[in-house]
Amino acid sequence: MRSKQVAYKYAKKPQVQYQAKSKSLPPKDPPKGPKGPKGPKKTRYRPGTVALREIRKYQKSTELLIKKLPFQRLVKQLVRDMTPPYMDPYRFQSSALGALQEASEAYLVDLFGDANLCALHANRVTLLPKDLALAKRIRGDDDMNSSGSI
Repeated sequence: MRSKQVAYKYAKKPQVQYQAKSKSLPPKDPPKGPKGPKGPKKTRYRPGTVALREIRKYQKSTELLIKKLPFQRLVKQLVRDMTPPYMDPYRFQSSALGALQEASEAYLVDLFGDANLCALHANRVTLLPKDLALAKRIRGDDDMNSSGSI
């Protein structure tokens, strides 16, 4: 299609200017509605909604929360660090490692639950290290890092 010609009266301006029809040219940027430049827009939930959904999900489930191989490597490394170098390395049955993992996850879940109660008692929702320390102290757990005597 040809463009419409427009003539000007003044000599200082160019004598002929081409003016494009607005219907023939596509718009420069497509309108951005619910779809963004990278696809459909993700739903944004309010703070805490996803956390509560995850809490319900993990409370219903019975599977282990820590992966088996990293936990196995951690246990073996701790045992290796605690044994004297002249001793043969210990070997573990898979059922023993499973029992250790079950017990340690149960302990951690209970500890974090108690620490969360300590944080809520202090009118906070953020868990701080002092909440964990208070929960351990109230429970009477021995802390290996503390140097206090009885």
